[in-house]
Amino acid sequence: MTLAEAQRLAQERGLDLVEVAPQAQPPVCRLMDYGRFKFEALKREKEARREHNAIRLKEMKLRPKISDHDFQTKYGYVRHFLEEGDKVKLTIMFRGRELVHQEIGRALLQRLAEEVKDVAQVERQPLLEGRNMIMILNPVQKKPSRGEANHNAQDPQP
Repeated sequence: MTLAEAQRLAQERGLDLVEVAPQAQPPVCRLMDYGRFKFEALKREKEARREHNAIRLKEMKLRPKISDHDFQTKYGYVRHFLEEGDKVKLTIMFRGRELVHQEIGRALLQRLAEEVKDVAQVERQPLLEGRNMIMILNPVQKKPSRGEANHNAQDPQP
């Protein structure tokens, strides 16, 4: 079929003539609604981007001389972040002579890791970097993607 015939056929049907493989001999063309094709491609791309599960890193800063109530408050936030599927970076900030007693900060991080061991695992053990001691916790279960969350909400268990 010649180019003129293909263009006439496309015009009769109200479609566009789109060149699919220009390097082929002869070049390959297709009759399609190009505007709709672009719209659906954009829609698929947005859906794929939405389904992409980016891991976020939340940070919780603590002091070595933290009171028990403040520790429980921070623990609640850390637990919430981990249950949401986010990684948590715990930072103990030492000031002045507190740096001499690093074991207090290490014990505090170990205590927090012990309290959340059912929802998290230690990715990086406590390590001193300058005046800060850092530990990273990984959630045990991965964050559900939006598609899975919507699917589970629509299908209640019998």
